[in-house]
This record gives sequence, C-alpha cells and structure tokens, in this order.
Amino acid sequence: MTDDALSIFVDGSCLSHPRRGGIGIRYVWIKDDGNEETSDLEIPGFKNATNNKMEIYACVVALREATTLSASSACRKIVIYTDSTYVVQNYKRAMFDWPRTGWRKVGGSPVLNAPEWKDLVKEIRNASKRVDFQWVKGHSGNVHNRAADKLAKRSAKNPLSEPLSVVEVRRKLTALPVEHGCVSMQGQRASIRIIASEYLRVQRTNKYIYEVMSKSSQYRGRADVCFSDELMKQGHTYRVRFNKTQENPMVLKVFGETKR
Repeated sequence: MTDDALSIFVDGSCLSHPRRGGIGIRYVWIKDDGNEETSDLEIPGFKNATNNKMEIYACVVALREATTLSASSACRKIVIYTDSTYVVQNYKRAMFDWPRTGWRKVGGSPVLNAPEWKDLVKEIRNASKRVDFQWVKGHSGNVHNRAADKLAKRSAKNPLSEPLSVVEVRRKLTALPVEHGCVSMQGQRASIRIIASEYLRVQRTNKYIYEVMSKSSQYRGRADVCFSDELMKQGHTYRVRFNKTQENPMVLKVFGETKR
C-alpha cells in the first residue's frame, strides 16, 4: 500500500441451505502522520446468490461508496485488493472486450454475471481517479483481507436484500454433481429434466442446469449447464435437441414435455 492510494479490501461469500451470499469491504488509507486508518462497510446479505456474483458486487459497492469517504478525495488512485482470480482475470475483458461481442465469449456462450460486470465497469469509469485491481492470496495472514472475509461471512448470514438475479431451483434427482461440459454436444436428442433456470437479461436468453433422463443415453444421470431461447420450467422434463458446439452448449429445439 502507498501513501497516495485508497486501498480497498473486498471479499464475497456464499453459504448454502438455503443459498445466500454476502460481501465484505474494508477501506484502508495512510493519514498525514503516516499511520493507517481503516473503515469497514457492513452490508446485509443477498438471497439466492453465487460466490462469483458476490465477488464482483463487492467491488461495485466498494467503488460506489468510496465517494463518501473524505480520504478518497485526497488519494490519487484506488487499489482494490481481492482474492478472486475471477475478478482480477476478467475485469479488463468486461471493460474492453465483452461489450463489443454483445457480452458473449469467443465460443458464443453468454458471459455470466453480465449485469454485475456492467455495473463494475460503470463504477470504474465514474471514479475520478485511476482504479487498479490487485490479487491477494486468501487466508494468507493479511489482516485486512481477513477482516473483509469476516465481514462477507457476517453479511451472508444476514440475507435481508433481494437476490441480484432470480434463479428458480428444484432438487436434483441424480446423485452426481453439476459438472460443466460433462455432456458432449453432438446434435443429439435427449430427455432432460430442468434443475434450475435463470433468465440472462443482457443476452436475452436462458441459462439452464439440467440432468439427463434418457435411459439409453451414455450421459444418463449427468448434470450440466446449457443455454436456450426456448422456455422450460424447473422440475419439468422435456424432449430436446442439442447443438454441436461444446463451447456454447444449447438446446436448439424443444419437442415437448414428457412424463417421468
């Protein structure tokens, strides 16, 4: 940390049963006498959150609220310290690449958490100074990182805020975990049961977590993720046809609903 920077330590947390998330934010700056000053921001948690979504949103709130600190105006730059490689590796893509591709990756699949990424880009550009991101190893003994971690967990235990996105979920029937890419996209037909659904409003498509129900399929019982413009309801089973692009797994057509 340097004398001319406002350092912000952020963390996101996610708890299950029921799923909820939280964010932790600590501001650190050097006073005129050379001593550190800190300020913690406590935010109620969010229902039905994911860890990555919370990691991004912690940065969004941290930058938004930084303007209320008198120390912010005296600093020449802001440095956000996070243990999320997801944030550090992707924030520049969110600033320069993804807006040009309609918030889709190289293979065509939708960028997840696009609304939060867009909010982060907005706050970075609204900041009146340079904003840098620095990865810090989690649970490494850094006192400020530990403080942000505790704040995030405390926030997750107090989920008073509505979810940042609506995800409808039903219990899996399979004992296998959800594993991205475990079902090969070969243009095949299959019967799938929808476990969870989420409308991705930026790309105007749907994200589904599903399990394969077809008795004759080599993927029977596997749970994976796909996207589709077709509407399917969680807890229901459908006869569908997939595409042939593994980088962007899609249900191209729904032939109808089937009974289990």
